[in-house]
Amino acid sequence: MTVRSLPDNIASTYDKYPDGIRKKLLDLREMILDTAASIPDVGHIEETLKWGQPSFLTTKSKSGTTIRIDQAGKDQGQYALYVHCQTNLLDQFRELYPTEFTYSGNRAILFNEKDEIPVPALQHCISLALTYHLNKK
Repeated sequence: MTVRSLPDNIASTYDKYPDGIRKKLLDLREMILDTAASIPDVGHIEETLKWGQPSFLTTKSKSGTTIRIDQAGKDQGQYALYVHCQTNLLDQFRELYPTEFTYSGNRAILFNEKDEIPVPALQHCISLALTYHLNKK
């Protein structure tokens, strides 16, 4: 994984997280950016804040839906990858990976700080989010 520098307007957001969660969120950030870079149709990813959460948008290609990451609940050792709740992405994720992840409604995949992440499965879910609008056509 390539470690990319954080945009100045977002770097301080990661500082608010406990150390373990910050590391997991930064790892998740790298996975999102690496996955996006591996899909030619996605193109440049814009990193911004939405609702105070680090967010990843396909603003130029408009290929996908926004992905957000954040701590899930306070002091519970959980973090999450969020997608837009009006997509069918969580239904797809559940169908493809019924036991690999813990899901929250139609909006998020939840992770525990101490658990190993099934990387190939998560990369696939991220790629589905990053190409959501392409795949709808």
